[in-house]
Amino acid sequence: MNLLALDIGSTAVKAAVFTDRKPRTPIVRRPFPTGFKGTRVEVAAAAIIKSLVSAIADLGPIARQVDFIAPTNMAPSWLAMDKTGKPLTPIITHQDRRSVAVAQELESAVGKDRLLHLSGNRPFPGGISSTTFAWYLRHERTLMKKADLVGHLNTYLHRLMTGARVTDPSNASFMGLYSTLDLSDWHDELIAAVGATRHVLPQILESNQIAGCLTDSAASRFGLTAGTPMLTGCMDGSAAMILWGGKVGQLMDVCGSTDVLALCTDCPKPHERVLTRALGIGRRWMSVCTLAASGSAFAWAKDHLLPDLTMPDYWRLVSRLSSRPPQSTVHFEPYLAGDRMSIEQRQGAFTGITLSTTREHLLSAIIESLARAGAARLPLLQQTRTRILRTVMVSGGMQSGLDKILRRDWPGRWTFRHEPEATLRGLSTLTPCQSPNAVALPWPASSPPAG
Repeated sequence: MNLLALDIGSTAVKAAVFTDRKPRTPIVRRPFPTGFKGTRVEVAAAAIIKSLVSAIADLGPIARQVDFIAPTNMAPSWLAMDKTGKPLTPIITHQDRRSVAVAQELESAVGKDRLLHLSGNRPFPGGISSTTFAWYLRHERTLMKKADLVGHLNTYLHRLMTGARVTDPSNASFMGLYSTLDLSDWHDELIAAVGATRHVLPQILESNQIAGCLTDSAASRFGLTAGTPMLTGCMDGSAAMILWGGKVGQLMDVCGSTDVLALCTDCPKPHERVLTRALGIGRRWMSVCTLAASGSAFAWAKDHLLPDLTMPDYWRLVSRLSSRPPQSTVHFEPYLAGDRMSIEQRQGAFTGITLSTTREHLLSAIIESLARAGAARLPLLQQTRTRILRTVMVSGGMQSGLDKILRRDWPGRWTFRHEPEATLRGLSTLTPCQSPNAVALPWPASSPPAG
């Protein structure tokens, strides 16, 4: 089976063709720009489509010969569409924080415990896209009267490429309108709290179900073959977890600009400091703790504290500072990109600075704060009462040094297995299914596919 895997992350599109789970082509990467303006973080849908068309073209003729297409996407990645499928809004990413006041209103109206019970999550601004949906309904009323379909990026792709109106349970979980804990359906109480209506929400299908087939117009636009079946797909983190079979107790660390530590469980236990979402296939969930600025914090420090160092010299300094006790009393709050697990947004800050403070002291404080934050997530995940396996899957773009800092203070003994391109490789393992009641994982959960 030939499968075209499409991964739309927070900064770039990646694409590759796999044959029987093995790469048939090199992985093609095409970046796209993100707009930052105050608390608003947006991506133009047209920019993503342009990168997607370019990436597929660079794969060559083999892209026209695939049996299936499987997409994955960053989430939240909210947008509204009109009745033709044209975007009415930009794509609002998980970094957007415009909806703090709306999030507070939602939690006050429904109640924190009630929201956790119904949706599995608090209404984190941007991080749970019901807050973005509610913001647009309150501040862009005329525009939203034209909305015919609302969802994440995967819903837009399907509407554009197949005409289908679908999403999967993993994306639905982060929309904040879904009964995440029992995987049943959109929840009318949550929809009413936002001020929305059910008819604009997509149908929920499991990630490996065939959602539709490529239309003639989409095939021409993307350089593919009309009629090619397209799977529903899932969030990027789910695809990486699926690579190892969605095994209960599996811990995964996606280490990049943001660090995502996720535990696969069959018994979700919502917590106000944890993100709870469906895996996307079967009765599996992921409990997630996120550091919004990890790799990006080190990039900031390089640009603003130590711009004169080469990158190799900078990372050698980071390694040296991380292996010795702090040499000052400087403290750092690691919230340069806010906090995905707080409604009231926090900010980064240094304290304890004196005239004797050096830039190395500041860098050391960043290292120590991220190491502490990395270790503090384990007790939060352990509250699920799922036995955590001691072999951790590590993926992401900054595994060579940053991941070691974030795990430096973990208690006990651990084994870490690095999985390059885990998202695309996870997509390649999906076994297409047409049955609406299919819940099986694509292979025995005890036997993850070979790398």
